[in-house]
Amino acid sequence: MMMIRKASMDDIDQLANLFDLYRIFYERPSDIEGSKRFLSARMGKGESEIYVAAEETGLLTGFVQLYPVFSSTRMTRLWLLNDLYVLESYRGKGISIQLIDQAKQLVADTGACGMYLETAKSNLIGNRLYPRTDFVVDEDHNYYYWSKG
Repeated sequence: MMMIRKASMDDIDQLANLFDLYRIFYERPSDIEGSKRFLSARMGKGESEIYVAAEETGLLTGFVQLYPVFSSTRMTRLWLLNDLYVLESYRGKGISIQLIDQAKQLVADTGACGMYLETAKSNLIGNRLYPRTDFVVDEDHNYYYWSKG
């Protein structure tokens, strides 16, 4: 079983490489230095929670990043599971499930009401994984997106 732990600034180089591969998966251009800056800022400002899967050797094989948000109707915190990635050579070994379980523990530890995520319909792996980890597809709501351009 892989060790799941909270990421630290000591992990930034390996974490940035994983994050870059994650972004490439979503058809974004590679940008290792930008990934380091982005992750360092999130961690340094306490704006996200990042957990990593690590081998005994220290090699990071995956990560999950969550952002805090709030539910006005529930009047409590919930978490956005925004990023989840496992190296291709480590997939199928339950690492994603371990990372999601750690995210669920964060929800419990912070007294949040739950977590949510969004993934592309074309992400076949994710769309098979999430129901297996007790996520439910929301068929009742439309999600809209606005961009400044």
